Amino acid sequence: MKQLPKLFVSSLLSISMLPAVTVGADLLSLYQKAENYDADIFAAKSVYFAEREGENIARSSLLPTLSASASIGHIDFDSDLLGKDGYINSGYALTLSQPLLDMSAWQTVSAAEYNAARAKAAYLAAQQNLILDVSSAYFGVLRAQENLRSAQSQETAAKRQYEQAKEQFDVGLIAITDVHEARASYDASQTLRIRSDGELTIALENLSRITGEFSAELETLKADFPIRMDTSTTVEMWVESAYQNNLAIKIAEFAHKSLEADYQSAQAGHYPTLSLNAGYSHDDQQKSERNDDSTNANIALKLDIPIYTGGATQASVRKTRYLLEQARHQLTATQRQASIETRTEYINLKTNIQAIDSLKQNIISRQSALEATREGYNVGTRNIVEVLDAERNYFTALRDYANARFDFIESNLRIRRAAGTLNIKDIIAINEWLVPEK
Repeated sequence: MKQLPKLFVSSLLSISMLPAVTVGADLLSLYQKAENYDADIFAAKSVYFAEREGENIARSSLLPTLSASASIGHIDFDSDLLGKDGYINSGYALTLSQPLLDMSAWQTVSAAEYNAARAKAAYLAAQQNLILDVSSAYFGVLRAQENLRSAQSQETAAKRQYEQAKEQFDVGLIAITDVHEARASYDASQTLRIRSDGELTIALENLSRITGEFSAELETLKADFPIRMDTSTTVEMWVESAYQNNLAIKIAEFAHKSLEADYQSAQAGHYPTLSLNAGYSHDDQQKSERNDDSTNANIALKLDIPIYTGGATQASVRKTRYLLEQARHQLTATQRQASIETRTEYINLKTNIQAIDSLKQNIISRQSALEATREGYNVGTRNIVEVLDAERNYFTALRDYANARFDFIESNLRIRRAAGTLNIKDIIAINEWLVPEK
């Protein structure tokens, strides 16, 4: 079988349940904290260890069993022939049994091995999910910070324009409608900033829920982080890797193989079993007139042939066959889902690369448009609404460019999970491109 390649008292209690506060955290350190905090990881690990013990339990049915017993008692009797008497009776016995032929037990061992392999795959899948969860939460915070930064810049610009509009209206340079437009834009920017501030708080709470620590400051992504993908690896190569390594597929495959073994074990309920049995016993009767000792040793082959079990064997075969069909369909569905996820993330990667190049150019264009609109406003050819729109477009372009870079990283991690290759090395590689925020 193929095996798969980590009040005072109450106040103290309340404080201990709160997440610790970390300042200046990076992605790798937070992932390492999450590994020691995430309940799903520990649960999957416990299931894996339990299934490994299940292997030992199943294998024990193929090994010899040895039992010993001892007894001591007092016996009184009253007989017309022998009269009244009593004596002490003591003894001990050893019994050995070794299965020689039991096809059902052999298949049960195979099923237990596949169950252990499935539990290990689920444990590895939990680790991959944690990598993606921590990364998504981490960049979710950076994303929320960029959104808040954009909203704050828009609010500052709108406030400045509103104050300038009031000054110009006071000296009769513009109409009152321009003041109202500037005030409306300022009010809208305030609302956007308040919502963005709340979204950042939620993102920080989500990250602390995963890691167990509240991170006040996170390192940010370097400006020169490379946005590229290996063009020599085609989408079909990614899909093939998913078929071979995707852990959800592995879990479904091992579940299917385990039920195959269960089905064969159920069928073996019709087969005879053969075992070797041996025993040794010694009895000692301490009577008043004499002591009687007896020893008995035996060895035998025992053949059991099941003839009729009330229909239980046939029903067990049918039940297991239906469960086997279910597992086969679930395996097919999992393979299809892995293929779709891989192809989707491959497209997302290519789209993100193209979008990032476009958004980077868009920043330059929006900045030029903003400068031109401001100049036009100063000479009277543009109005306040056009200036506000140009400023909003510029800050939005900055935000969208930053978010697109985060989207690229998350898509890169998701396609690796779909292909079954996601591991801690991917976290380390990204972490090298993180620096403390200025």
